[in-house]
Amino acid sequence: MQKLLQVDFQFNGPFGDEMSAVLEDIAHSINNEPGMIWKIWTESEKKKLGGGVYLFKDETSAQNYLEMHSARLSEMGITDIRGVIFDINDSLTQINSGPTQ
Repeated sequence: MQKLLQVDFQFNGPFGDEMSAVLEDIAHSINNEPGMIWKIWTESEKKKLGGGVYLFKDETSAQNYLEMHSARLSEMGITDIRGVIFDINDSLTQINSGPTQ
């Protein structure tokens, strides 16, 4: 069963185009993570937050990624990492054209 992973953390930047340039290699590497279907990158320069929303094929893949990603973020000096794995209500999501397919 597909799982949605939401991750966010305090982040002082870079943001926007500069963030894209600095993290492009990581973005490409995420495509090779087992079970990953897609990721939406999230950022708020105003609130100093970074993160993402991911769709994984199953809970094991989401959990393994969360553990690896949390360790990677910690190595980058990022703390207060919040990661939550959610079930998806597919019936309601389809009504709102959610990208779960």
